[in-house]
Amino acid sequence: MRRLSLIFSGDRLLLGIVSVLTLGGIAIFSSATLGLLARADASVARAAMTQIIFGLGGGLIAFSFFRLVPIAWLRRNAPWLFAATLALTLAVFIPGFGSRAYGATRWLDLRIITLQPAEFLKVGVVFLVAKLLADRHKQLADYRRGLLPFLATIGVPAVVLLLQPNTSAVLLIGATATAMYIAAGAPWRHFFTIVLVGLLALSMVLVVRPYARQRVLTFLDPAADPTGSGYQIQQSLIAIGTGGFVGRGFGESVQKFNYLPEPDGDSVFAVYAEECGFLGALLLIALFFALAARGIVIAGDAHDMFSGLIAFGFSWLLAFQAFVNMAAMLGLMPLTGLPLPFVSHGGTALLVALAEAGVIFNVAAHRRHTGAAPPRAGAAVPR
Repeated sequence: MRRLSLIFSGDRLLLGIVSVLTLGGIAIFSSATLGLLARADASVARAAMTQIIFGLGGGLIAFSFFRLVPIAWLRRNAPWLFAATLALTLAVFIPGFGSRAYGATRWLDLRIITLQPAEFLKVGVVFLVAKLLADRHKQLADYRRGLLPFLATIGVPAVVLLLQPNTSAVLLIGATATAMYIAAGAPWRHFFTIVLVGLLALSMVLVVRPYARQRVLTFLDPAADPTGSGYQIQQSLIAIGTGGFVGRGFGESVQKFNYLPEPDGDSVFAVYAEECGFLGALLLIALFFALAARGIVIAGDAHDMFSGLIAFGFSWLLAFQAFVNMAAMLGLMPLTGLPLPFVSHGGTALLVALAEAGVIFNVAAHRRHTGAAPPRAGAAVPR
């Protein structure tokens, strides 16, 4: 009992936010999964088993591990954790081991379940970037010791992910790592250099990858091909609009039956908005905003820079991914394929989300003060 209470100690407010997102996410997923009953090629039982047993059960184990492991151990072994997650991601290219679907090779087929290693790679990148920045925070103004090593650190996993291809994961990792870089005290001129490099890389992707270019064109004119490339966003907007102010009622979505593609996956927010309406959608957005805000407060009161950066990085990662998913369903940005953390179908995604929350809890439990002191003015993380 003492060990159990220790696992869930650290920050009561954060515990409440994560608990509501996790339990609420299971409920939302359960309702959305009913839409698979109308599809001959889908298995509700398999989806539920993956989400509950592997995602939630494995996630609670991962949460406990990262809550209890010494932060000094994480810092010392950050390069090895990154190398392990990178190797796991490269394993999808092994014939007979990697699984190809939707035109991409992103999954490992373990027969019983499938894994998406890119989810683990996000964790490895945050640890490695945090160690790099904490070790060199006094040298970040020098582009040879700060900017160039940083670009190399995120460049390697970016190339691997683009080969799958998994452009959305590259954008998520790049945005998270860049936010950490600026929070560590890097000069803003480096930020504009990173943005320029990112735009050039994105332009090249749009040139060589027709599917990525089509997503941008669909975003600009979603009504141009309503039964083809624009089908998902059209059905998503119908679902969200039908929800109105208070929604149809929990479990009462119509669009999840043979209309929305992947109602328990990428489109789960549209199903939720149809059932719970504007008020429900606003509540979910507020929860992710609160998660990010609380994580940043914890980062600002961390006892060392590495701890602050990993708390900041994982808070940003979870919230930014959520906002990207919801914005895509609302037609505010191109479709990305990123899952909604704690909610979308995908045992790997739920497991990793809980592991990331465990890291933030670990940092919260070792803050300099027991109170929830805000970050110092002008600094997101301690120096």
